[in-house]
Amino acid sequence: MSVVPGSRRCAITVADWVERALTRRIHQKGPRGRSQELLIRPQDELVYGVKFAIGMTVCLSAVEIAHMALLHSWNSEVFAAITGLIGTITGVLIGQHA
Repeated sequence: MSVVPGSRRCAITVADWVERALTRRIHQKGPRGRSQELLIRPQDELVYGVKFAIGMTVCLSAVEIAHMALLHSWNSEVFAAITGLIGTITGVLIGQHA
């Protein structure tokens, strides 16, 4: 993790919303009572893992939709995998900000 002092503009690009969602913002009082914001960026492995989990959730959702459209039945194993990935993503996003 790297700590980047300063404003929001210097540390995070607008296009990378996963990294922005995982970045911690800490407000501290600096010298002479000035407010200072520290941005703690997540590790690259965590960002790549969350992006992979989101991509797999989209792919598995497409598989479930295709299964329902072609076979007219519900596949509970694919749905369980989708539910597990959504729980993992939610846990990472909530845990990173705790």
